[in-house]
Amino acid sequence: MDHDEFEDGLHGHSHSHSHDNFPDDPHDDLDDFGDVGEAVEIEGMEMLTIRSVGIDIGSSTSHLVFSQLVLRREGAAFSSRFRVTDRQVLYRSPIMLTPYVSGTLIDTDNIREFVRQSYEEAGFTPETVDTGAVVITGEALKKENARPISELFAKESGKFICASAGPNHEALLAAHGCGAVALSKDESATVLNIDVGGGTTKLSLIRNGVVTSTAAVTVGARLIAFDEENQITRLEEPALDLLNEIGRILAVGRAISESVKEDFAARMSEILALVIRNAPLTGIAERFLLTDPLEDYQGPSEVDYVVFSGGVSEYIYDHDAASYGDLGPQFARHIRESLKTVFKEGVVRETSEGIRATVIGAGEYTVQASGGTSHLSGLDSLPAFGLQVVRPYMNGQESVERAIQSALAKFDLTKFAPGLALALEVEEPPNYRSLKRLADGISSVVNNGDATDVPVFIVLDTDVAKSLGGILKEELKLSQDVVVVDGIDVGDLDYLDIGLPMGISEVVPVTVKSLIFPTKEER
Repeated sequence: MDHDEFEDGLHGHSHSHSHDNFPDDPHDDLDDFGDVGEAVEIEGMEMLTIRSVGIDIGSSTSHLVFSQLVLRREGAAFSSRFRVTDRQVLYRSPIMLTPYVSGTLIDTDNIREFVRQSYEEAGFTPETVDTGAVVITGEALKKENARPISELFAKESGKFICASAGPNHEALLAAHGCGAVALSKDESATVLNIDVGGGTTKLSLIRNGVVTSTAAVTVGARLIAFDEENQITRLEEPALDLLNEIGRILAVGRAISESVKEDFAARMSEILALVIRNAPLTGIAERFLLTDPLEDYQGPSEVDYVVFSGGVSEYIYDHDAASYGDLGPQFARHIRESLKTVFKEGVVRETSEGIRATVIGAGEYTVQASGGTSHLSGLDSLPAFGLQVVRPYMNGQESVERAIQSALAKFDLTKFAPGLALALEVEEPPNYRSLKRLADGISSVVNNGDATDVPVFIVLDTDVAKSLGGILKEELKLSQDVVVVDGIDVGDLDYLDIGLPMGISEVVPVTVKSLIFPTKEER
């Protein structure tokens, strides 16, 4: 399957999907069979039409996108995969400033009402949406009621992926959502995506369509928020640190002057420029780096294109000039000026999405892995739902253990944890030596993980599941249950359900749910 069909351009619990789970109305109006001999696509067999919604709750803004997706069976076999072939954005909600009751409490009632109104204006109810995704990101993730909010909407809104994205994961989502990954793939280029939000700025280094490294720094437009009278309404902790460094004193309820806005924005852009230049960081710049620096990054000289996304990108690209009670206009202006000395002219490109660099929903398709080649060392661990795919990219020379650790880091994980599925490529042609190398790397990472008693789920693209599972259990004596299914092609930002073996042939049903991103045509 061409996985990039799912990732043209944002956001994490999925259940096995059957035609019966869809609402009636998208499927009742099937086309007539037509003339004899004419190829017919039968809804639910050769194709699926689903409605999906993406809900994005960020530190600065929140919005929804409703879409209709058409999935068609790839190949003639009944077990072959469905792939998204058409997508249509049906409704985009207005962009709302994320409401707060206090500095640490998101206004849940206000957000619930916003979501309700968006469903109503789009002409949908939760019952008429088949699938979707809700994500909470950035500084909003730190708020005391952030997780209950995401769980609330996941429960209320139907069959959802529900993800709370830390800085690296958010960078990965933005890179796909804004079109930077597609640009890198289409142009065989190295692209740096700079996603400038309210509380943080995320960086993604993308080589030939693959996000190879991510990083985040605590600079953003909404670290300080103020009303129409310039009275400060929110002051995040990092803002106090930075104000102290530039010798300014502010407090909630006091007025902020234009000169303080400019000084604060200028210092944020200087810190960001240091990270982009790959310069040694000291003092506050080092403290503001939320993650490890970009890995294997040589600096601006290796970047073919720079793509901005996030709310501040609207100012960087001159799409918006209005002020929304934060430092967006000032920060954007200083970023533009500082990067003139960092990148050569013509490097900055604009792609399909800016502030809406977000998920438009989730697409679901079912594949079936043959029970004859799957390895199932413990059926007690099945069925498993909502497994997050972690796909290491091994370039032949890199150790398997290091590749898996780098892949985990994309999702803000330092160790193997419950709820993951490792998606691994097998060297062709597969042999004992290559499978043993894979098994050694997997075993090392799993044994050093946070939970050594959780099942290990592995997905392979080649039919060697039984062999790899046997090495892990019989030779390396891995104590955990090991479930290996093969013949499945998945990537970053996919989620899996793995069911119990069915029938005489013990076919293992696997449902893949992919996050769906905008395309250029949907802007």
